[in-house]
Amino acid sequence: MTGDLLLRGVEIRGRLVDCRIRGGVVAEIGPHLRVGADELVVRGDGGALLPGLADHHLHLTAMAARDASLDVSAVPRADLASVISRAAVDGDGWVRVVGHDDVVHGDLDLDAWSPAVPVRVQHRSGALWLVNSAGLERLGAAAAAHEGVERDGSGRPTGRLWRADAWLREALGGRPPSLRAVGARLAALGVTHVADATPDPGAAEVLADAVRRDELPQHVMVMAPDPAPSTRSTRAHPRLSIGPVKLVVADHELPPLDDLADRIRRAHTDGRPVAVHCVSRTALALTLAAFDLAGGREGDRVEHCAVADPAAAKELALRGILVVTQPTLVALRGDDYWARVEPEDRPDLWRYAGLLRAGVQVAPSSDAPYGNPDPWACLRAATERRTPSGRVLGPDERVPAETVLRGLLSPLENPAGPARRITVGHSADLVLLDRPLTDALRAPDAGLVRATIIGGRIVYGA
Repeated sequence: MTGDLLLRGVEIRGRLVDCRIRGGVVAEIGPHLRVGADELVVRGDGGALLPGLADHHLHLTAMAARDASLDVSAVPRADLASVISRAAVDGDGWVRVVGHDDVVHGDLDLDAWSPAVPVRVQHRSGALWLVNSAGLERLGAAAAAHEGVERDGSGRPTGRLWRADAWLREALGGRPPSLRAVGARLAALGVTHVADATPDPGAAEVLADAVRRDELPQHVMVMAPDPAPSTRSTRAHPRLSIGPVKLVVADHELPPLDDLADRIRRAHTDGRPVAVHCVSRTALALTLAAFDLAGGREGDRVEHCAVADPAAAKELALRGILVVTQPTLVALRGDDYWARVEPEDRPDLWRYAGLLRAGVQVAPSSDAPYGNPDPWACLRAATERRTPSGRVLGPDERVPAETVLRGLLSPLENPAGPARRITVGHSADLVLLDRPLTDALRAPDAGLVRATIIGGRIVYGA
């Protein structure tokens, strides 16, 4: 819905006021504003009007692909073979499966379960694909040069593809999924700003096309390493921006220290900070050492930081490296983390409050589709720290809802920085709740969202 708007009786920073939107920006804020000609009036009924929420780390195309896949995360090991063997194929003739867990499901015998139909199965982490022989043949994996195609001693593909999403997409024909449903889903949650953390070459242009086609109404920051010239140029869409360079420190194949430091230097030379994926104690130590060699830049960040002891937290703070964490992963998989990590790592799992106490700037995010894209679930998870079994994972790591909300309101280019504010002259990227903010934070829920407005346009509700 487009046109000028008058939001009547909304709560902004604790005051009950009206908010006028013209030309996509906030034009006036005050009590009892007169209704203008051809102006749509939206009743706020005392509900809080906030800047739109930001997700500082997700994977948009993976979200769309997951929606079109068979999810086996809740399928017992005993039933997995029959479920996959009976699965329907997609439009390209593949069975596409997500949610595989090696501990829960064990080894997969895809050739026995589906010898003739190509099958690809994504590990729950998103880092690994398992492909049967029919699929490897369809992909031409035997002749592929991609380093992520794992091979045995004789040089034959094993069926394990490590961080090979870009190559896989190209081998499948290069047709990215539509992102329209993903954009609509995020809008219904009050999300107006997203940072896509996909590190694949070409991801920036895929997302730029989706923004231009208005499949994604959100402001989108891309973290791919090589944004195309059309994405970088002044002709790029106003809702599109270039963020830090995403670097992956993969635990199954840690990069040499000098190589990682050189990649950080190259990003800095290109005028971009880095966002380094770290999920283990070893990966974090390697990353800190690489920063010492390469030097830092404002905006450098560590993604996940799943294991960080107090000493590592202090080192992050000393270097001014911020952390983008994912509270819903504790709510979704906290019991698994507790069971699988080394006992000495348990006190250091998925810190939040501890990082803040050490002086580290922290921003929340979802890591969707691997975490829950619902920011209201993120608020609950960060304040409760409850695992699926009800265990409180790190009670001292719980964070007040107000702190988490500030992170959700921070700018894409400055996660954990000052929260965006509703100010006259600024873009009207807003979320209207059905109750005052104090009540909303007492029981956060996506059902509180009455309307989402991006650039003055109602993209959900009202």
